[in-house]
Amino acid sequence: MKPKVFVCRQIPEEGLRVIRDFYEVEVWDRYSPPPREVLLEKVREVDALVTLLTDKIDKEVLDSAQRLRIIAQYAVGFDNIDVSYATLKGVYVTNTPGVLTDATADLTWALLLAAARRIVEADRFVRSGDYWRTGTGWHPLMMLGYHVTGKTLGIIGMGRIGQAVARRAKGFEMRVLYYQRRKLAESLERELNAKYVDLETLLRESDFVSIHVPLTKETFRMIGEKELRIMKPTAILINTSRGAVVDEEALVKALKEGWIAAAGLDVFEKEPLPPEHPLTKLDNVVLAPHVGSATLETRASMAKLVAENLIAFYKGEEPPTLVNKEVVKVRAPGFN
Repeated sequence: MKPKVFVCRQIPEEGLRVIRDFYEVEVWDRYSPPPREVLLEKVREVDALVTLLTDKIDKEVLDSAQRLRIIAQYAVGFDNIDVSYATLKGVYVTNTPGVLTDATADLTWALLLAAARRIVEADRFVRSGDYWRTGTGWHPLMMLGYHVTGKTLGIIGMGRIGQAVARRAKGFEMRVLYYQRRKLAESLERELNAKYVDLETLLRESDFVSIHVPLTKETFRMIGEKELRIMKPTAILINTSRGAVVDEEALVKALKEGWIAAAGLDVFEKEPLPPEHPLTKLDNVVLAPHVGSATLETRASMAKLVAENLIAFYKGEEPPTLVNKEVVKVRAPGFN
């Protein structure tokens, strides 16, 4: 008899097709995530879970899951999972790093350029008819934005995605500053043309600040009023990491009062973002619905990596992207 896996959302068939060779698969086929009561019911009868960031896997869920042996997260982040408690229970946790690096870095640059050159405002200006009503096809003061080439880019968090963003900055001849807990190897700094500085220096000197850190106790609202006030009034903040890394109330105030010039956001403290949220009323912010990895190729690769993790575990092997490596001391991989 095949072990059972509950997949908390429809994922690309490239992954599901392979998983079905080893598991009995049930997929939650609605667009919204499974309600809490459904998740608690399903975990009682499955051996494996495929989760998304919207699925909160806490102590209650893990205690309800007597047969559960592996959680394969369809995301690089895993702050929705109580990994420490999963480890105590002998439950393996995997994620999908690497395969979404380029897509997220590309989106970072799309947000940066859109915010700097006011692309969303300009598009709305044309579609609304305001451009036509001006009676002029071109004006020296129309839709002025900010230059990108030759400016200073500050990257908070120089992991895979941060490094990919830095590599793209070379094409814009930018000076790159970065901040994180540990300094990169000098050879990698040379390759990326990046200089390590403290957070205050980065915020003070950067024309663009891009955030690429996981959400932890240390990074929760690490960019608040104090940090935003340090930034240049012409600076632009980009966040494609986690919404709660930025204090949204402070950011709204900063954008309204001109502490910074603009922002580009793919993530929010509460997702989906309510339509009445103050951010939706501001012209100097570009908003995207958490689409950092939303390319056909990337989402398919994520599904394949989920499958690889589940299949490796099924075969009694350590999954390739195991998050809680210490779990192997609690229980060997596999369903025996």
